[in-house]
Order: sequence, then C-alpha cells, then structure tokens
Amino acid sequence: MADEIYSATGRRKESVAQVRLKPGSGKITVNGKEINTYLCRMNVVTAALKPIEVSDLAGRFDIDCVCRGGGLSGQAGAICLGIARALLIYDIELRNVLKRNGLLTRDSRMVERKKYGLVKARKRYQFSKR
Repeated sequence: MADEIYSATGRRKESVAQVRLKPGSGKITVNGKEINTYLCRMNVVTAALKPIEVSDLAGRFDIDCVCRGGGLSGQAGAICLGIARALLIYDIELRNVLKRNGLLTRDSRMVERKKYGLVKARKRYQFSKR
C-alpha cells in the first residue's frame, strides 16, 4: 500500500495537468518546482489545493504534477481537477464531498474566438456618425 501511486489528468482552458499522488509527507511539486514558487500567487495555490483541503487529507500525500499549456490560473484549475480525480481513485467515499464542492466537474469555458471586423471577440471599433 505504501508504494501505490494514484494518477489522473485534469484540464482547464488550454492547460493539461498530469497529477500523481503517492502516500508521503505532503510535499507538492509542479514541473519540478515547489508549488508556491511555481504558481506565485497564494490565491492560485489555494484554488489548486482545494480538493486536499476539502477532503481533510493535508499532509498525507506527496503530489507531483506535470503541467503544459495555458497560464497560471488555467494550470491551477487543471491541477485541482487532477487532484480531485486522483483522490477519487484513492477512496470512492470522497465522491460526495468533492462533488458537493464542485471539484469533479471540468470547467468547459474557453476563450471566445476573435471575429473579423471587430477589435476582439465582441469589442467593436468606435462608431462615427459623421
């Protein structure tokens, strides 16, 4: 049981995170760096680690994440979903707690594409009557 590894994949926006949970002391790394140095802002780190906080399993797993694509908030969302899915593999009884907090749902919102004739996706050029 001590050397079991629970792995899952999480996605958000353009980011993909491969998460591996291993029973340990609570060390969390993202792309080889410690999570606070990689994600920088504390609110982003808190959002990424919400499944651990909600399920009261802080300090029981070493978490290793490999993230690709997107920015910091997208990667944090991908890490969050990946951790939640891996915890579900570890213990199916956590499903109700994770589901109640909305951590098992993939956030499908993506950036809207830019349309021709506009400045951005919806922003228009200033209208001039004369």
